[in-house]
Amino acid sequence: MIPKRPINRDVPAPEEKEAHTEEKPEPKAEKPPREPKSPTPKLLAALIVLALVLIVVAIVGSSSGGDREASTSEVTTSAPAASSEDGGGGGGESPSPQVAEALAFPAFATSNTTRIGGPGPISNAAGVALAVFPSTTATQQPAAVTVVDISEPSEAIAAAALMAPPLRVPLIFSQEEALPAVSAESLSALNPPGSRVTGGTSVFAVGKAYSAEMPVDGTIEKVIGARPTLFGRAAAIAGLREKLAGPPKHIVVATSSPSDLGFAAPAAAWAARSGDPVLFTEQRLLPPETAQVLRRHPKVPVYVLGPKSVVSKNVMRQIGKISKQVNRVGGKDAAANAIALARYHQGSFGWNVNDPGHGFVLTRSDSPASAAAAAALSASGTWGPLLLTEDPARLPAPLRSYFLDVKPGYTTDPTRAFYNHVWVVGDQSEIDVVQQAEVNELAELAKIGGGE
Repeated sequence: MIPKRPINRDVPAPEEKEAHTEEKPEPKAEKPPREPKSPTPKLLAALIVLALVLIVVAIVGSSSGGDREASTSEVTTSAPAASSEDGGGGGGESPSPQVAEALAFPAFATSNTTRIGGPGPISNAAGVALAVFPSTTATQQPAAVTVVDISEPSEAIAAAALMAPPLRVPLIFSQEEALPAVSAESLSALNPPGSRVTGGTSVFAVGKAYSAEMPVDGTIEKVIGARPTLFGRAAAIAGLREKLAGPPKHIVVATSSPSDLGFAAPAAAWAARSGDPVLFTEQRLLPPETAQVLRRHPKVPVYVLGPKSVVSKNVMRQIGKISKQVNRVGGKDAAANAIALARYHQGSFGWNVNDPGHGFVLTRSDSPASAAAAAALSASGTWGPLLLTEDPARLPAPLRSYFLDVKPGYTTDPTRAFYNHVWVVGDQSEIDVVQQAEVNELAELAKIGGGE
């Protein structure tokens, strides 16, 4: 059922409303459990008002230059009150317990981190889309939205390329031939009008994603592919991106193995940042659909993401017979692999994040759907790479070392320093508040030397 009012209904409208510019079988991973029912529209309205305030504070402050494990620490921080100046209906009162719980207080935000902590990737994708596109005015709306079924996280990783400029198309999830309430409400709030850049399309529905009775007035385009496989869908997304935004500058090839998708997850953030298509391969054999895309662009550099344990040397040789430049970026595990891509730089490819003053996105390595959901955060605000953690309570040692390497510092004037900011995506069963506090400490600006 489509809700009667969108999430941002309670946000006051501007004095002058701006008008829209409208121009008109691969083996599947085990299906994730259905998420809990979303909060009521009224609750979500309060949530988005509070979220917008904290998100703005987090972004402005940083713009210079799964089973739950029991925690031994007790955190007593209370949720901040919403004032009448927020633009919401808070009236200066503290948020209700339901809103506080929905925002994952006390872990919603710290001085250097902001959490999007829904009960699963479906809610997180909706929250990310609204964080990047608050949609309180026409200028804040995306031109289009991509819908991918939650059971196809690889397709969602590939679809992240549509978020890159000039398209800037965020992603939400459908589930079991339906649009969950939280996805429907976010889509209604985003209200994508379509544009010349998107070919007039308001919704791109990938593969088996739900596409009926959408709460939008614009055109819905199905992205199916020549063959109904992951490889065919990824090729179709690459073709769509090329049709709308021009040929790629680089191509990323990642593993299709459901058990190894943590190695492919960082490609979503880079695709959202760059627009580079993400194609998939088997461990020892390059699929014909992927090879066909590579043959269209033999001079475009190809970057294989992951170690030889997930993408073999044999596949590298097969790619090398088609493409003139083939490079591997990889680490021994998913967390190290993400760091390798964050550090990597060759020509115009790679984040090259080896110094302070950046944004980061942190998710769990065993939740590739959350990585895809978070991709829009890597292409907005404090643009930055995706990093992966493997345990609810603590950071992997290589990730802690990486954060220390890029920790910001100052000698005399902290207001002239560079700052780091980290988006934490997932609830406390995925990334505990203790780990978030550790990340906050590692991102904190530190005084260097003894200067006044």
